[in-house]
Amino acid sequence: MWSVALSLIAAIFVGLAVAFAARSMPSYYQLRATQNAQTIVVRARDGTEIVELGPSFGKWLPHEQIPQVMKDAMIAVEDRRYYSHFGIDPYGLARAVYEAVTGDERISATSTITQQLARNVFLNNNRSLDRKAREMILAMALEAKFSKEQILELYLNKVYFGGGAYGIDSASRKFFSHPATTLSTAEAAIIAGLVKAPSRYSPTADVDAAVGRASVVLRLMKEQGRIPPDVTVDPSAVNLKEEKGQNSVRYFTDWALPQLDLLLPETYEPIEVWTTLDVGMQRAATAAIQSNTPGGAQGALVSMDRDGAILALVGGTDYVETSFNRATDALRQPGSSWKLFVYLSALEAGYTPGDRVVDTPVTIDGWSPRNSNGRNVGEIDLRTAFAYSINTVAAQLGNEVGFGTVASMARRFGITTPIQTYPSMVLGSNEVRLLDMTRAFAAISAKGESVEPYGIIKVTTADGELLYQHERARRSQLVPDYVAAGITDLLQTAVNTGTGRAAQIGRPVAGKTGTTSSNKDGYFVGFSSGITTGVWMGRDDNGRVGDLQGGTAPARAFAAYMRYAVKDRPVEEFDTDLQLPEWQLEPDDEYLLGDPDDYYFIDEQGNLIEPGRSDGERRDPFGDEFPQPGEADRQRQPPAQQPGRGVDGAPQAVGDDFLERATGGTGQGSQSRQPPRPSPSPSVTVTRPQ
Repeated sequence: MWSVALSLIAAIFVGLAVAFAARSMPSYYQLRATQNAQTIVVRARDGTEIVELGPSFGKWLPHEQIPQVMKDAMIAVEDRRYYSHFGIDPYGLARAVYEAVTGDERISATSTITQQLARNVFLNNNRSLDRKAREMILAMALEAKFSKEQILELYLNKVYFGGGAYGIDSASRKFFSHPATTLSTAEAAIIAGLVKAPSRYSPTADVDAAVGRASVVLRLMKEQGRIPPDVTVDPSAVNLKEEKGQNSVRYFTDWALPQLDLLLPETYEPIEVWTTLDVGMQRAATAAIQSNTPGGAQGALVSMDRDGAILALVGGTDYVETSFNRATDALRQPGSSWKLFVYLSALEAGYTPGDRVVDTPVTIDGWSPRNSNGRNVGEIDLRTAFAYSINTVAAQLGNEVGFGTVASMARRFGITTPIQTYPSMVLGSNEVRLLDMTRAFAAISAKGESVEPYGIIKVTTADGELLYQHERARRSQLVPDYVAAGITDLLQTAVNTGTGRAAQIGRPVAGKTGTTSSNKDGYFVGFSSGITTGVWMGRDDNGRVGDLQGGTAPARAFAAYMRYAVKDRPVEEFDTDLQLPEWQLEPDDEYLLGDPDDYYFIDEQGNLIEPGRSDGERRDPFGDEFPQPGEADRQRQPPAQQPGRGVDGAPQAVGDDFLERATGGTGQGSQSRQPPRPSPSPSVTVTRPQ
């Protein structure tokens, strides 16, 4: 009697709990509309899908549109008595309790389809008696409130199948590239087999495991009479969706997608993000980094178009191994590629690529830089000093223009990290981001105009409603045209004949190498045909990498990538013609004294020429016309000069012999020393009118 009474009380308690749960439970339509998180589809610049992030729910399929073979496969493997129980399976529950009593302390997997739905919608996955009890109450409440068809429909559209796919339609599209309405028996068996362990049996992770699990599902279906026993189904023959390489793409999405918080109002609806990424260039960039990075080191690459659009971004050799983005987050020394800002400052201060400088030992505030080869070559031009990355010249230039000026130039071109102004900063001792350095070189490619990197073109809803559209950033002129032309001249020479020769690709390239002490970092940043690309290589622990220099592996990776990146672009010659401002032109006597036509001068015959007159229009400075050559000329020639005396007969201050030795005369006396011919050179001899 006590047992009957306790059982009756328990039944009443359970009934009340089920009734209360059913009454407070959301409606069928509310459950159908519930989604757990936002789905983001990321597209490349050509519209192709490159990755889908967040849960994907696919299209909701009503019960009548779900293939019967899919329903049978799921029931066969997950809940064979689905149509005969009331939310919980007493037989399965008794078996689980027996296993627990006989040694297994865990409550084994005995959940019916209804219980799984209750857990997925209302509970967590903790394995405890309390959670199991609540799960059973909610399962019975679901059975009391909804029909079997509605419960199965909710389950098949909400259950997780791995890879972010929720529901059979999302799983079918992810694994087989078609809607769930056309699932075959083998495909349905593969999907049904995923529920037990989505990560273990995923066909994109382990095809053999997925096929083996699908074979178990097919065997159960035959045993339960859900498919004829003589039907042969081969799950290994299923055509799986080709999984695109999404490894390195995640470096780009990790950088670009957080910007949505600033670009969009808060929203939880599914969105599509159209990016600047070029799929082909991304593959080429990934291959270039993986094939050229030295063993034990990491590599990164950033490539942007002339308007700042990021075309490719690789933050490491393997995203799965390490997701740290070295292209956008790592702070490393750029080495001599920093000399870009030193020489920009010098060019803006008045230097030109052809100016002569001296490579000589120098000490600045106790700091004595030395060249990589340990030698000094003496007087050279600025172009050669930059091409061969001569440290002593860069140090002298930085000291002359001011280290604060160099720092300001770097800030002007987009360097966002702290900049120290001690003398060694001219050799790249400040830590920078590869993205910032690439942006700076892109501004040179844009002839001195500012460049703002961006990665998102537009954002739309799943229905195509426009939520955001990129607008071109306002551009400003960072340096005058002649400075941009001058530094481009230097950068092109560095690739043609200097330290960046490994970056040549068969068309004009301008760029600069960078190597830090002990070969800890290798840099190369350059541009061609409107595309600017920066490459960094080194170890994450800042250790030495044998033989790593900016002109070796980084330059080779640059060339390997750029050959592909520019293949469909026209060849562009660089504008290195320096149109110097008037204040910077070399001064000469004519510039200082005015127009030479405004002055008297002496011609080759010793005749005084009046201002504005040619040789044929000679005039006596005292007003008389010179006669034309002939007898009259001979009559008017001055008398012969006497030795030791001038034309006027007065004694000379020095003798003729001394004058001949001093002037290299021919021995014909002072008559051989004629005034020079007028010329536009600075050395022209002019005579001011008295």
